[in-house]
Amino acid sequence: MANAALFIATVLIWGTTWIAIAMQVGPVPVLVSVFYRFAVAAVILVAILAVMRRLKLPALRDQPFILAQALCLFSLNFICFYNAAASIPSGLISVIFSLATIYNAVNARLFFGDRITGRTLLAAALGATGLLLLFGQDVVVDFDMGTLKGIGLAALGTLFFSLGNMASRRNSAVGISPLTANAWGMTYGAIVLLVLIAVTQTPIVAPPNITYLAAMLYLAAIGSVIGFTTYLMLVSRIGSSRAAYATVLFPIVALSLSTVFEGYHWTGLGLIGLALTLLGNVVIFARPLARRPPQSDARLPAGADERPAQAISRAEVY
Repeated sequence: MANAALFIATVLIWGTTWIAIAMQVGPVPVLVSVFYRFAVAAVILVAILAVMRRLKLPALRDQPFILAQALCLFSLNFICFYNAAASIPSGLISVIFSLATIYNAVNARLFFGDRITGRTLLAAALGATGLLLLFGQDVVVDFDMGTLKGIGLAALGTLFFSLGNMASRRNSAVGISPLTANAWGMTYGAIVLLVLIAVTQTPIVAPPNITYLAAMLYLAAIGSVIGFTTYLMLVSRIGSSRAAYATVLFPIVALSLSTVFEGYHWTGLGLIGLALTLLGNVVIFARPLARRPPQSDARLPAGADERPAQAISRAEVY
């Protein structure tokens, strides 16, 4: 029951953040909106770790990678997502974001030498076909530049997110806990955003209404702090592969909200495209089938090697 509650909480929290982002688009400049989000999130997370006496400053040699995580997970990627939300429905951004798993497979190959499997290629093909069906009418037929811009920004934001995953993987490998890396990453991300605001002379506009303020607080406290914490707890309980199935359900929640609040109109091709994109995510997370252990043979000579199934090595199973 605890695992199910964590899984449902993660899906609902991260699935609803996209509509909250859309609620922030408009009167407040994007840089300022993203700054508000991560400045508040950083204060909350740093304060929690400080009270728990778990706040540690990473070593100097690790600081460049903490900064990389900050740039890719807590600033540049969301600048892209917020700008994309001005051009395409938030639910469709979540569909593009769900393909981060494919980005991760490619980047893991580039940075860590992980093997790209045929399953990854199949998932990429399904995802690309699904996106083509989802956006084909606007981009290919009507050639809507606004939609094309939104797709490009969402794809770029997802690339940044994936690169941030690679930085996070490296930080975890050297013993930096994800909570510590995120606390400092959010702090550095907020500082970077503040520098960008100053350099670009972007006006700092106060939250204009209660809707904006509620969305900002939800994204900071619920989406950034609690959502990531529930996901980490889920990973620790059931493993990263099974926990990652939550990303398959994010677009369903996000598109449902987009339909209600943004008036997103479904088409037959759009439904097929969504199904193919989600199928691509399922494919990449599906566990390989294990071969049956060899059956004992009554004709084996005495003293032959008859190992129990438990003794078969992982290399022989996969």
